[in-house]
Amino acid sequence: MNKVITIIAFFLLFVCSQSEAQLSKWQKGILVDEFIFDTASFPESHAATIAETPKGLIAAWFGGTKERNPDVEIWISRREGNHWTKPISVANGIVKDSLRYPTWNPVLYQVPNGNLLLFYKIGPSPGTWKGWMKTSKDNGVTWSTAKALPEGFIGPVKNKPVMLSNGVLLSPSSKEGKGWTVHFEASPDSGRTWQMIGPINDGKTTNAIQPSVLLYPKGKLQILARSKDRAVVQAWSTDNGKTWSDLTPTCLPNNNSGTDAVTLKDGRQLIVYNHVLPPADAKNGKGARTPLNIAYSKDGTTWYAALILEDSPISQYSYPSIIQSKDGMVHVVYTWRRKKIKYVKIDPAKLKGIKIENGQWPALKGYQTPSGAVVTNE
Repeated sequence: MNKVITIIAFFLLFVCSQSEAQLSKWQKGILVDEFIFDTASFPESHAATIAETPKGLIAAWFGGTKERNPDVEIWISRREGNHWTKPISVANGIVKDSLRYPTWNPVLYQVPNGNLLLFYKIGPSPGTWKGWMKTSKDNGVTWSTAKALPEGFIGPVKNKPVMLSNGVLLSPSSKEGKGWTVHFEASPDSGRTWQMIGPINDGKTTNAIQPSVLLYPKGKLQILARSKDRAVVQAWSTDNGKTWSDLTPTCLPNNNSGTDAVTLKDGRQLIVYNHVLPPADAKNGKGARTPLNIAYSKDGTTWYAALILEDSPISQYSYPSIIQSKDGMVHVVYTWRRKKIKYVKIDPAKLKGIKIENGQWPALKGYQTPSGAVVTNE
């Protein structure tokens, strides 16, 4: 019996080592891959966000016993040197002694030469939550009291705002009510006052939420958004976000889960997402939240496969957030199995892409896919 157990253990170790070696073929350019924390006072974590302050990186997420539970709070950790500080709670949904709601979807944004902003939501559900904001003058060490956003405004719903060339802070947002609709909340004064743009869809023809904003020259913008239509959807603006085209599908699949994207200094657009095409009959277009991938594009239309961050069939790897720091490095945080928050640092100069055709993630010789099939041709 002991001999059989030893053989099985050796076989499993061999399989795992082979899988790691194969995954490494899709991980060129990754410099750091680590958890922000190993243990915490809360059992579940989700919806991470990341920003760069003058003193370094900071991440936030919501954590508690389970999403939607009243004890879910907003937690942050700052990167000091080569490690992350112990998570601390900076916001909760306590309304009064007898009433408490969960918090949701934090979004961090560092105003250039200004305060660090933290947007988040409080409420029993995404259809009823309200937007709140805190600010920090010391790079996230201490925070102001919570301030409610104006009625009807919720701030950036999942992904970071962008500062436009005209000085307007544009927050990509959305609502989930009688259909999913995308809108924008624009602030000419870094979050003190707000103006509404949209919604840009009716929530009937195309259901989309949680957009990211990508930047192009001469006031041209693109959004990439989550949808129920088995594809990442997009819209375009040529006037700095004042008006937008209709939402249309991209060549990238979507599993009805969050994505994020960023415009690099070299002009490339990076998206981090689950490259998963759900079955045609999947309810609301939902699919597995693994693997977790990164692709890039030079024009926002043709996309190239670059990285696979996770490909385990166990649990989920989801709700990513991505930024580029001043030194040119790319930083990603995401949900790891709902238990932890993962952090990855990437050198974008080392990314080598393979064109994505017909919505299919390209195959590398010798790479074993999550389903177990071994690819034998390039």
